[in-house]
Amino acid sequence: MRLFIGLLLTAVAGWVDAIGFLQLAGLYTSFMSGNTTQLGVSLGTTGGFARILPLALVAAFFTGAFTGNLLALLSGRWCLPTVLGMVACLVGLAFWIFGSGEAVHGVSLLLSGAMGAQNAALRQVKGVHAGTTYVTGTLFSAGRDLAAAVLGKGPRWRWLLHVAVWLFLMAGAAGGAATFGHAGRWSLGLPAILLALLTGTALIWVWRANPKAES
Repeated sequence: MRLFIGLLLTAVAGWVDAIGFLQLAGLYTSFMSGNTTQLGVSLGTTGGFARILPLALVAAFFTGAFTGNLLALLSGRWCLPTVLGMVACLVGLAFWIFGSGEAVHGVSLLLSGAMGAQNAALRQVKGVHAGTTYVTGTLFSAGRDLAAAVLGKGPRWRWLLHVAVWLFLMAGAAGGAATFGHAGRWSLGLPAILLALLTGTALIWVWRANPKAES
């Protein structure tokens, strides 16, 4: 169940990041390495607003990560539904206010905060960081686990789970880009609904589970 939720969350991250990229003309709502590079380039070549927006996105992501991890630590076995609820609320709020040119940067900051928090929802599942909003480390882990499997020093097929995380992020990005091109602001509706459903599913699952198993 956790792996399935994690893969869907990774797809949501790709979906949201693609919308942010298209809306912000080259900046991201979840890929902070890219935003950091953009910030460094702007510091070295330009000035003004080109410096402010990538820094604001990084700050929003960091704030979301801090808040999400704080909630995760405080909520114990209810960590998953609690953090998912926060992410669902932020994405839902972004969907609600999306539409006007004046609101676009506020929407992107909300989405960056949501993606920062999302990484706190799940730790590793079967040795795989599912639910992540970035996959550079995931691709490295796939190569590492494949090398270990070839030498007989690690699980034989775990590297494929890392590849699945990468595929779900890419598929989510493709879906977000395609939907944004046809539906505009409504493209955020699907991830908002999916996050709400995942929150409810996680809440029921944790409630039914053995508390000892979830700690």
